Amino acid sequence: MMRLYQMQDSGNCYKVRLAAHRLGLPLELVDIDILKGESRTEDFLARNPNGRVPTLECDDGRTLAESNAIMFYLAEGTALLPTDRFARAQALQWMFFEQYSHEPYIAVARFWHSIKPGGREERKDRFPEWHERGHQALAVMERHLSTHDWFAGNACSIADIALYAYTHVAHEGDFDIAPYKAIGAWMERLRAEPGHVPMDWRP
Repeated sequence: MMRLYQMQDSGNCYKVRLAAHRLGLPLELVDIDILKGESRTEDFLARNPNGRVPTLECDDGRTLAESNAIMFYLAEGTALLPTDRFARAQALQWMFFEQYSHEPYIAVARFWHSIKPGGREERKDRFPEWHERGHQALAVMERHLSTHDWFAGNACSIADIALYAYTHVAHEGDFDIAPYKAIGAWMERLRAEPGHVPMDWRP
C-alpha cells in the first residue's frame, strides 16, 4: 500500500487524499506535525529533502513530493486526467495557476489566520496583500467558471481538485467567497461527484 506523509488540515495533503479516494486507491496515512518540526527530522528529510508535506511513498519505496505532481502520478490513465492533448495542458495550466497565483495567498492567509497559534497578530500586516492577491485569483476562477463547468475539458479533473482544496476553506483565511456565484456552483458540482470526501475524512 502507498504511504502518504501528511498533515490532516493541509489543503495540499487533502488534494492527494481526495484524488486517491476518487480513484479507489488505498493510502496509509502517516501524520507529520509541521508545527512541531516533524518535517525537518533526519528521517523525514531522507524522504523529502525539501522538508514538506505531502510526500508519497510508493509501493516500491520511491518517494514523490509536491501535491500536484503526486495527483498527476495517481491520475495517469484515469478519468481524472484528460486524454485530449489540449485538455491535459489545460489541467496543468490551472494546476500551475493554483500553486503560483492562488495557494500563496489563500492558503497562506488561512494558515496564519486559523492554524498557526498567534498567527493573526504575528502576520497582521500581511493580510491586506494576501486578501488582495487572493481575490484576484478568485476573480480569474469566477470568470472561467461563468462559462465552463470544469477547469479542464468537460469533466472534473485533478485541476478542479487542486483548486477546490483551498478554495472551499478560503473563509478560514477571512475571505468572503459568497459573491463568487460561479465558484459556489462549481464547488457544489464537485462535492456531488462520486467518491467525494471532506477534508476531515480519514480511511
